[in-house]
Amino acid sequence: MLTKLKKTTAVAITLTAGLVLGSAVYAQQKTIAIGTGGTGGVYYPLGGAVANVLSKNLPNTQATAEVTGGSVDNLKLIGTGQSEMGFSMADAALDALKGQDKFKGNPVGLQTLLVVYPNRMHVVTIEGTGIENMSDLKGKRVSTGSPGSATEVMAFRVIEAAGLDKDKDLKRERLGVAESVNAVKDKKIDAFFWVGGIPTAAVTDLAATPGLKMKLVDHSDAVAKMNAKYGDLYSPGTIKGGSYPGYDKDNKIAEVWNIIVTGNKMSNDEAYNIVKTLVEKKDDLVAVHKEALSFTLENQKQDRSPIPFHPGALKYFKEKGIGG
Repeated sequence: MLTKLKKTTAVAITLTAGLVLGSAVYAQQKTIAIGTGGTGGVYYPLGGAVANVLSKNLPNTQATAEVTGGSVDNLKLIGTGQSEMGFSMADAALDALKGQDKFKGNPVGLQTLLVVYPNRMHVVTIEGTGIENMSDLKGKRVSTGSPGSATEVMAFRVIEAAGLDKDKDLKRERLGVAESVNAVKDKKIDAFFWVGGIPTAAVTDLAATPGLKMKLVDHSDAVAKMNAKYGDLYSPGTIKGGSYPGYDKDNKIAEVWNIIVTGNKMSNDEAYNIVKTLVEKKDDLVAVHKEALSFTLENQKQDRSPIPFHPGALKYFKEKGIGG
C-alpha cells in the first residue's frame, strides 16, 4: 500500500512538474502581430511570408499577418499597442511620427526595422472612359483608395500636384484595390488610384479580363511639386511595359519607399534578430513575391526612410558594414 502511495505521489509530482514546465514554455512564447493590407495588394502576401519566416526561425515566436486597410491603419495599430510591426509607406509613417494629417494630435512613436521595396503609384483606367492624362480625371468617377490606406494619402498629393481638387473635380469613391477593380469591371467607376508593388494581383486580374483594355495614366511630372510641399519623399519611376498582361507601354509614375516599422517598445535584441532573419532568409520571401528582392542591405539608407532606424537594426547593419 505504501509503495503504491509512493508511486502515485511520484506520478503526481511528475505531472505537476510537467505542467509547470509546459506553462513556463508557453509563457515564453512571443507573439508578433504584423499589420499588412488588403488581400488584393502586395503587403498581405508579403506580410504572410514575413510572418512565416519569423515563426520558423526565431525561437518561441509566433508571428501573424493581419489584414488591414493599409499603412495608416498599421501605424495606428502600432500606436495603440495592438501590433508589434507593420508595413507602411514612408510618407504615411512621417505623418504619424509628426502627428499630422490623418494623425493630427496623435503622433506615433516609430522606428524603422527595414527599408523593403518601392511602392509605385498606379492610376488605372480602361479604354472607353476618355481618360488619357491626369486632367481627364476631372468630372470622372474615381476611387482614391480605401480609408486607412496610404494610397489615399499619396493619391491626394498626386491629384493636388496635377492641379485638380480632390473634392470639387472628382466624383470620389474610397475603395480598396480589389473593390476598385470590380467597380471598374461593373462600370461603376472610371478610374482608380492604387500604390503598391509590381505586380499587384488585383491589377493583374483587371489587365487579364477579357473584353477590357486596361490603361495606366502617366503622372511622373507631379513629383517635383509633391516634393516641394511634402519633402523629398517621392521620386519619378516607371512601371515597365509587360509588368501586366497585355500592357506593353512604359508608364511614368511617382513612387515612394515602403518600410517595416515598429513602436518604441521592441528590445534591441528582438529588433536585431528580426532584421537579421528577414535579410538572411530573403530567398524564402522572394518565393512568395518578387518585390522581396529589394530586402537588401544596400537599400538601408536614411534618405529612403524618414523614420529613424531601430538601434537593434543599426547594430546588424554595422556588423555587415552598412551605416544604416
